[in-house]
Amino acid sequence: MKVLLLKEPKDDGSGQDPYVQELGSHGFEATLIPVLSFEFLSLQSFSEKLSRPEAYGGLIFTSPRAVEAVELCLEKSGQLQDWKKSLKEKWLAKPAYVVGQATASLVRKLGLATEGEKCGNGEKLAEYICSREVLKTPSTDRLPAQEGKPPTAPVTEPQSLEEKPPAALS
Repeated sequence: MKVLLLKEPKDDGSGQDPYVQELGSHGFEATLIPVLSFEFLSLQSFSEKLSRPEAYGGLIFTSPRAVEAVELCLEKSGQLQDWKKSLKEKWLAKPAYVVGQATASLVRKLGLATEGEKCGNGEKLAEYICSREVLKTPSTDRLPAQEGKPPTAPVTEPQSLEEKPPAALS
């Protein structure tokens, strides 16, 4: 049976798109048609922010395209040497959260350690980030200490993601 495969072609090393290859092994004749066009936006602004790691609490990569954006910023702005010399080390001191193994692999090629790749999707990654960052944030909401006991935090219900968006890193 003939099928149309609507996606960007990828080479898995064998010279053929893995989807075309897998479908072919099951008797399908797949015709791959790229239907999307992609353009990076705000590269100048992103480049400026990327050069100031001290202003941010970390990075969140939601796709391989986000990693491509970092690479493109470094190349186009002439910051590749700065990245290798000092910027990478400064960003390495901060968390680099990722969605999925493919994105994690690309982020590691940039020289950064990754967290959250096993979450599987953006919603679970947001929950993971919020739980990790809440633990790092010192609480100013302490109850007074009782004699012989340290101060304790009040017991509250956790906020949902709708109430507190995952912007804890900025």
